[in-house]
Amino acid sequence: MAGRGYGRGAAVLSAGIGATGLITYGYFSLASHSLSAADYGEITLLWSAVFVTTSVLYRPVEQLLSRTIADREARGQTGREHLRVAATIQLALGAAFAVAALALRAPIEDDLFEGSSTLYWVLIVTVLAYAVSYFARGFLAGSRRYGLYGALVLIEASSRVLFALAVALGIGSGQSLVALGMAAAPIVSLAVVPLALRQLSRHRARADVPIGPAPGDDAAPGDEVAPTTEAEFTLSHGTGFAVAILAIMVAEQTFLNAGPLLVKATEGSSGAALAGFTFNVLLIARAPLQLFQAVQTSILPHLTRLGARGETDPFRRSVNVTLAAIAGFALAVALVMLAAGPTLMSIVFGGELEYDRLGLVLVAFGMGFYLAAATLNQALLARGRAQLACAAWLAAAAAFVAFLLLPGFDGRVLQVEVGYAGAALLLSASLYALYRRA
Repeated sequence: MAGRGYGRGAAVLSAGIGATGLITYGYFSLASHSLSAADYGEITLLWSAVFVTTSVLYRPVEQLLSRTIADREARGQTGREHLRVAATIQLALGAAFAVAALALRAPIEDDLFEGSSTLYWVLIVTVLAYAVSYFARGFLAGSRRYGLYGALVLIEASSRVLFALAVALGIGSGQSLVALGMAAAPIVSLAVVPLALRQLSRHRARADVPIGPAPGDDAAPGDEVAPTTEAEFTLSHGTGFAVAILAIMVAEQTFLNAGPLLVKATEGSSGAALAGFTFNVLLIARAPLQLFQAVQTSILPHLTRLGARGETDPFRRSVNVTLAAIAGFALAVALVMLAAGPTLMSIVFGGELEYDRLGLVLVAFGMGFYLAAATLNQALLARGRAQLACAAWLAAAAAFVAFLLLPGFDGRVLQVEVGYAGAALLLSASLYALYRRA
């Protein structure tokens, strides 16, 4: 029954997040066709800067809440101190970002955004808005409110694409309007938060009932657990887990964004345009990650509950089925890229540069290895092996960057493609070895 609950949760999220991925793809497609190569390149750099920052700073708290709420529910523990701890960490991280960004305004605005104050302030507002968004995601995932989670990310993507659509239709114009969509998206999506807060208030009014699945969500018969005495959850407990996840997020964003950023930094005057081209290539890996969020979001609390209850066989089956599905998906994408990859990429993004067929296939296989690694990572987090997983991520990310810095490679974009696939293979193999040992 728990397995079916996980399946229903992943299915609900897949609908919302799958649509989100397509809409996000549309945002960049519209922007690519509406802006010059240089302006579009700066939009991709803004996107990379925003999501490097938000993923590194805020996803640790999302994962902390998701795992902790699931674990406490499975053990029948009551209390709300874990929410206070997570909120304290999130507020501290948001404040640290604001202070650092204001202090570094000159290099961010002048060196990264070519003197654009609009892009700088979009970065500030967007990152701060995501602090609340990621806290809400963690609460919704841990308590299995997948419908609200899917609604949040879908509203976010839909509101963002409207700005690019306005430019494409001639209602507005310019890079600034496309960029403003990034700032508006997380703010508009917070319309979901009052619903979550009202649900939380109802649980607070019933202090003897642990936070659990909302009526109508994927709860399975037998999931209810009688409450036990309140278990202490201190700031040191939460911080230790969050620090390990923060390091994993740094490594994850290195995989996703080091390529375009290093191309921009090393290619001189043509760097922005080539960075945009590299970003388009890596969307083959990035876009499926949008869909995989459905699995990643639901599998951590699911595996945590199984681990807390000592259900080893269902734990293994959940991981194995997910890995098999990823392998099939990656093979299908690779075959599509082999048959028509360059043509499809040219149709979607346009531009004068030609896409290399072999490179696109390599990125497709790299995407499969990366998604497998992300699944194994969630299994290790559910087992409380965050520090070991962190070490594997940091080693693979360091190897990826070292490869990108090697001189004499025939083509910078191909170097990124080969490096991404090789580093993803190294990461998945390392995490699989740790998973087998655990």
